[in-house]
Amino acid sequence: MVSFLLWYILFILCWPIAIMSLILYPIIWLLLLPFRLLGFAVDLSFSFIRNMTPPNFTRKSELPQ
Repeated sequence: MVSFLLWYILFILCWPIAIMSLILYPIIWLLLLPFRLLGFAVDLSFSFIRNMTPPNFTRKSELPQ
């Protein structure tokens, strides 16, 4: 709701920038989508490697005192 109000104020004060942002936002989102997918794949692969290795290799094991 707040973002809509801010966009509406932008539209009232400077409508060319508001219309340009409406046009460019989906294009920028589509351009950045492969990088999001790459980050997701890298995160999944690191979590897979972390879970497949022994605990004492990747994480500090708690020593009994």
